[in-house]
Amino acid sequence: MYKQGKYPIVEKRAAAKGIFDVTVLCPEIAAEAQPGQFAQVAAEGFFLRRPISICDIDKENGTLRMVFEVRGKGTDKISELHKGDLIDIIAPLGNGFTVFDGKKAVCVGGGIGTPPMLGIAKQYGENAQVISGFRTAAIAILQEDFAAAGCKTTLCTDDGTTGVHGFVTEPLKARLEKDKPDIIYACGPAPMLKNIVKLAKEYGVKTEVSLEQRMACGVGACLVCVCRTVKDGEQYLSHVCKDGPVFDGEEVDFS
Repeated sequence: MYKQGKYPIVEKRAAAKGIFDVTVLCPEIAAEAQPGQFAQVAAEGFFLRRPISICDIDKENGTLRMVFEVRGKGTDKISELHKGDLIDIIAPLGNGFTVFDGKKAVCVGGGIGTPPMLGIAKQYGENAQVISGFRTAAIAILQEDFAAAGCKTTLCTDDGTTGVHGFVTEPLKARLEKDKPDIIYACGPAPMLKNIVKLAKEYGVKTEVSLEQRMACGVGACLVCVCRTVKDGEQYLSHVCKDGPVFDGEEVDFS
């Protein structure tokens, strides 16, 4: 069950230009939160909250970590908050990732779709490979966190300034040919997710994808974040906030 409240920021830093890393002390939320869920964050002076994915959960210390990119006036206002300030959040919201004990996973993040991968990758540790894609080296984030969790990391950049020059699907295909994982988790732009699901299907590997969508209420009461899904051959209109943001990759209609 989600909770709403104002909680203290215990840590804040700039992860890269325009990307901020905020840790919030909220024990009752951290106790319930699961990797893949998100928070609706209030921006002072704005009516609608901004959805921000949960990057990491520390149940022992009662904290949630959120990494977000400034994409407009609302997120810009949130970025002005500092350590010691109170942040107004509703969380945890939505459905998170399914964890398969004792299995091997590949976690694929594209751009600001990378933060939701940290929480799930930590569930697998050395049994996880994390493939991250960014436009350029300057905005590549969280690589040290993945490595610290024991995960094998593969970094891709569109311009070749660091890591593999190209798209995340290239190292993913190489992994699928060499050592098939049991599950692929992914979050990022829709074209990237579409290609990952298609590739995984060819190799018979299950996928769970986290969709990035504009939201208003965050609890399924409005129709802003509707997406098309297919189940048992029938098409449905699903709410990303309530039915997702995590979906079985093969059930999402990316057309």
